[in-house]
Parts: sequence; C-alpha cells; structure tokens
Amino acid sequence: MPIEDESIEGESEISSSIATARLVEYFRQNPGKMNYIHLFGSISPSGEVRPQTIRPEGIPSEENVGSSTISKDDPPANYPDILLQAELVNLGSSTSDGRLITGVSVAWFEIIRQIAKDSNFLYQIPPRKLEELIAGAYERAGFTEVILTPRSGDLGRDIIATKPGFYSIRIIDQVKAYSPGHRVSADEVRALLGVLSADQNASKGLVTTTSEFAPKISEDRLLKPFMPHRLELKNGKQLAKWLIGISAIHTKFDNN
Repeated sequence: MPIEDESIEGESEISSSIATARLVEYFRQNPGKMNYIHLFGSISPSGEVRPQTIRPEGIPSEENVGSSTISKDDPPANYPDILLQAELVNLGSSTSDGRLITGVSVAWFEIIRQIAKDSNFLYQIPPRKLEELIAGAYERAGFTEVILTPRSGDLGRDIIATKPGFYSIRIIDQVKAYSPGHRVSADEVRALLGVLSADQNASKGLVTTTSEFAPKISEDRLLKPFMPHRLELKNGKQLAKWLIGISAIHTKFDNN
C-alpha cells in the first residue's frame, strides 16, 4: 500500500504522536476534509499540516481522475481493512501499568462511523484494536488519565480510566472481543471481582464485550450484590451505542 506525500524541504522531524495530535486538530478545524482518510501527515516547523493519504492498490491518484481518493460516500471495497491497519490512539508516556492515551486519530472516528452503519463491524475489529478504540472513548469522555495496559501481564486490566479531583473515579475495564454466540460466562465476570480486590484504588469494574453475557448473569448470587455500582456489564449493542454517542457529541463540539 503506497503512501503519497508532498515533501517539504528542510522540514524538521516530528514524532508520530505529536504529528497525529496535530493532524487530529487540523481535521477538527476543517471538518469538510473528513471525506478523506488522512491517517498520517507531514507537519512543517510552522505547524502547517500537509496530509498523507493511504491509497489502496489500484486506486488512481487525484491528479489522474480529479477527485478524492477515498470518499465516505463511495469507499473502496477494502475500506474497513484500511481503517483497521491505522493507529487509533495517540500513545503518551509509559507508566507502571502501561501507556497513557493522549488523544485519538481520524481513523478512530471513521471506525465508529462504520459501526454506526453496520453494528456487525464490531466483530471484525481485532482484540487489541478494540481495546484501543475503547481506550480512546474514555479519553474523549473526559477521563484525564487513560492507560492502555500491555498485551500480556495486564493483571486482568485492559484499560484503566481515571478522573482525579473531587468525586474522583478509577475504572478497570476488561474487554472481550468475542464472536456472535460466544457469551461471556459468569466465571469470567467473577474473575473481575478478584481484580477489583487487588486494586484498592479501583472504584468500579466493567466487562465490555462485542457479544452477549450468559443468561441470567445479573441474578448470579455472587455478582448481583456488586451491580451496578461496583460492577457493570456492557454488551455489544450497548458498546456500539456508547461509542457512537461519544463520537457524535465530541465531533459536534469540536466543529463548533
């Protein structure tokens, strides 16, 4: 997959995390340009963004056809695959628990746009990408410290989202990227209670899945006393609604 770019002579090198953050701000200020998938960008020392476009093989350039490469109205067949190759969040500094999330990319919005069109798209998202997508949603929802834990050795915590200050809250989220029909069992949910006990600062635990939970799990005698204030379950439909809601709210805010 070639990447086209307009080079800038003498341009200083900027880290990818800063570049992505700058590019997100560019699209926030220029919402009409969201018709394109600009996932990376060149940034001049003055801060001017010159986007790069990821162009699928076989798609002609704008110079040849005089139109946009990838349009939200007429995307190529492999458009979802392109999105899932992109970085969804900006990774900040490392902590003892994982990497801080400092923002989201344009692809984060575009993936949620796909979910809004077809909720089954959730099942196509790889487990790690799903964790990034949800971590980005916490950041967009106003949690000032969102940590994406490592792929292994996460101690049962995929995402840690914290709001400090008065009424501070610390949420532990376990993400289950399951296929349709693969339900989260009561035993899997009970395991989160052990995680909450080990993390003394945790206010609440969530189990988030693309699928569903075992029948009558809310009536489980070991789980019921903790729900919903200490333990919460989020199924695929609720996850899609939550993501779409956060994306819509903040896109409207950013474009005003």
